[in-house]
Amino acid sequence: PKNPYRSVSRKSTAMAKLQGFDFWSKTLKKARFVVAPMVDQSELAWRLLSRRHGAQLCYTPMFHAQVFVRDANYRRENLYNEVCEEDRPLITQFCANDPEVFLEAALLAQDYCDAIDLNLGCPQMIAKRGHYGAFLQDEWELLEKMIRLANEKLSVPITCKIRVFNEIEKTVSYAQMLEKAGCQLLTVHGRTKDQKGAMTGIASWEHIKAVRKAINIPVFANGNIQQLNDVERCIQETGVQGVMSAEGNLHNPALFEGNSPPVWEMAEEYLELVKRYPPCTLSYVRAHLFKLWHHTLQLHHDLREELAKVKNLESLADVSKKLRLRCQEEIAKGKDVEEKEGGLPFPHWICQPYVRPVPKEPVANGKSQGSEVKKAVCQKRALEDSDGSADTLSKNKLKKRSRNPHKNFCSEQKPKYIKCEQCGNPKGNKCVFNLCRGCCKKKAFKEVADCPSHGLRFKTKAEKLKADEDNGKEASATATERDGSPPQPVLRQATELQLQPHAHVPL
Repeated sequence: PKNPYRSVSRKSTAMAKLQGFDFWSKTLKKARFVVAPMVDQSELAWRLLSRRHGAQLCYTPMFHAQVFVRDANYRRENLYNEVCEEDRPLITQFCANDPEVFLEAALLAQDYCDAIDLNLGCPQMIAKRGHYGAFLQDEWELLEKMIRLANEKLSVPITCKIRVFNEIEKTVSYAQMLEKAGCQLLTVHGRTKDQKGAMTGIASWEHIKAVRKAINIPVFANGNIQQLNDVERCIQETGVQGVMSAEGNLHNPALFEGNSPPVWEMAEEYLELVKRYPPCTLSYVRAHLFKLWHHTLQLHHDLREELAKVKNLESLADVSKKLRLRCQEEIAKGKDVEEKEGGLPFPHWICQPYVRPVPKEPVANGKSQGSEVKKAVCQKRALEDSDGSADTLSKNKLKKRSRNPHKNFCSEQKPKYIKCEQCGNPKGNKCVFNLCRGCCKKKAFKEVADCPSHGLRFKTKAEKLKADEDNGKEASATATERDGSPPQPVLRQATELQLQPHAHVPL
């Protein structure tokens, strides 16, 4: 599609494509401070906020290549409508597992960005089910084909974002393969694909350092970045060209400035950008406010519930304003000089990183505590009482009860559904075959039977059709007796005439 914003589209399509360090130096302007691609979080308004506070390069959220190719609305809402002069340089990221689909999606996006990135680092379960992200890291032949094809056909450089293997040597070989295939810039997240959630742990800068020494293209580091000092230390220890931040940026968009401003300043500036560059999905805005106000919302549970329930942008802004007023009241009372809540480095109303709990170490006898860790993760709260009282319900169930006060969560009082005899789904209560609708339909069709419970009338329709045929025969016989001549096969004669266009129609 044609880019309506020619002034901000890529102007050098006719020029030779820059590669490696030339690309980083000239197109990306030697960017050192990078905002990571974040699903539903690195949208235009947040990118602009981050750029105002020190970010030099931003990525779009990850787009699904197959959806991007087939859905024009998806392209328009997520990329084409977010073209802005201030939002450059910009790299568009895709997840994909098919070389042709990835290329087609990249061709549709290349005029709206400065490079195309292939996501090889997503460790989430949805990536495993979709067969993309970090779950492609063992399929080197496929990845080499994808990168090589994109590098040959695109007018912008191709980059990759990866996670490491446990072995440094294998990680280095992986990076060298991607470089050889045509990758012009590599972002290395120093965690394995299993390091996520409660098992996130510490990223390995040693892996990143080894990759940087082994390849001849620019490298960005990702992992363990909570403040500007971490950025400088990472660059010194690993030798990378730039540092990427995701979660640190979400909790403090001024991270790359080295500042920790009051949360309400960042929240209000972000909301102003959301209004200036509509539309922005409400769930994105809500999620950002939850991240920014994370530490404060641990104390003000009523406003946390209100923030989760409001339905429009103005109401979200009102909740943020209420949080600001409460914080300012605490400051006026002198609570800002008291001991910090929960061991935080700053008062809760100051933008600061969220530190994930460190996973448990193996016990002394060498046996892993993985099962204990998983058990601890699963048991976030005590089991709910059988009576489903409001004091013991989860937050999700409390939300459901607020929408439907009569909803019953007691498992003992819930109706017990009898399973279908064939597939195990709940059967119809009055099904004549004791099956679910799908299985009943197949059986009724095969046996020409009825099931009033599921509204199936195969037998009735067959009997009606037969009766209509019998009535037609009786009417034909009556006409024959009355006229004394056999009936003419009108339909057959008409059909024969259609098949023989040159035949003479009898008069």
